[in-house]
Amino acid sequence: MNRLADGGQDSGYLQQQEKGSVQKRLNVGVIFGGRSGEHEVSIVSADSVINALDPAKYSIIPIGIAKDGAWYAGAEAMSRLKEQINDPEARVTLPVDPLLQQLIPLGKGVGEVFERLDVIFPVVHGPLGEDGTLQGLLELTDLPYVGSGVLGSALSMDKVVQKHICRQMGLPVVDFLWIRDIDWQADSDADSLPILADQLGNITRQQMLQLCGDRLDFPLFVKPANMGSSVGISKAHNRQELEQAITNAFFYDKKILVEKAVRNTRELEVSVLGNDSPRASVIGEIAPSNEFYDYDAKYIDGSSQLTIPAEIDAELAQSMQIAAIKAFLAVSAESMARVDFLLDNLENRFYLSEVNTIPGFTSISMFPKLWEASGLAYSALLDELIRLAFERRHRVKRLQKSYHPKADWFRKNG
Repeated sequence: MNRLADGGQDSGYLQQQEKGSVQKRLNVGVIFGGRSGEHEVSIVSADSVINALDPAKYSIIPIGIAKDGAWYAGAEAMSRLKEQINDPEARVTLPVDPLLQQLIPLGKGVGEVFERLDVIFPVVHGPLGEDGTLQGLLELTDLPYVGSGVLGSALSMDKVVQKHICRQMGLPVVDFLWIRDIDWQADSDADSLPILADQLGNITRQQMLQLCGDRLDFPLFVKPANMGSSVGISKAHNRQELEQAITNAFFYDKKILVEKAVRNTRELEVSVLGNDSPRASVIGEIAPSNEFYDYDAKYIDGSSQLTIPAEIDAELAQSMQIAAIKAFLAVSAESMARVDFLLDNLENRFYLSEVNTIPGFTSISMFPKLWEASGLAYSALLDELIRLAFERRHRVKRLQKSYHPKADWFRKNG
């Protein structure tokens, strides 16, 4: 018997799962789209999730967030985002009142009556979806939801903060520096050292470029700190390319990461699943069709090669799986994550690249493929993610939400 299965609607669902039968179909709100450069990837991921959810178990309510932030729901939500159809009369909202837990139409053109939601499956990649903001909204609604909470989402989204934490935990990360847009634009004439050991500030732009080359050595990768799907990432082989790469990255974020490229690299990935006791999948390898695994190589040209399981020795694979779980716990991730590694093939040494708390769910995405190779089919993986959402919500609901002092002193004030 699951130790969490005692009392309340959430635990009722957990008990039904343990018995192998669900009394009623759950109303699952699948949120996708969003206001970031990963909008299109999110649509494709959500389409895949919606098609894979078992209609015998779930009543699926698509919830699309347009690029302008408008929310649409129901049968037309997916097509509205794909075709970029703006209709103020069809908009909906999800109120934060935990007694409602229901989509509310904002106009007369919605045409659907929405039932009370049971659980949310967010498939919103990037800022305002994967960074804790959407998770904060869902916490206020008191709805169970798939994926990490506010803290885990925020820590994992910021590549600079994530690397600091993982480095403190003794995980191997490549050398890096980071730059704020305010420092890059200031182009200060001050003759001073960087503010922090790994931050460039209070120096001229040319000094920043010089320090990047001197401390890290070319080639270098430049990344927006808070983006995924390789959006805004460039590889710089010299100082001129570095300056252009930094300029490009600042189109997508106010803070960017400059990190040393791993030579003779192989790109390896691990999927992690669970809450308090996460487990790791088999290792997968990506052979990108371009010089690195950029946006085109991931989603457009279809020529990148996946090898599952990766052809590495068992001892290295186990070390990487342990490191993936350690990184997952270090950044307070929950439910799911894809953990990416870079392997120096000559030295047989790996480095943690990043933790992704809402990994891709497209037909070619590694997260579901790795679990399928580990014995968990796509539809069963979605079932498990929904179960984990209820498990976590039930655990949180058992916590005390109020404190009762000895006297009602607060009534005498104000």
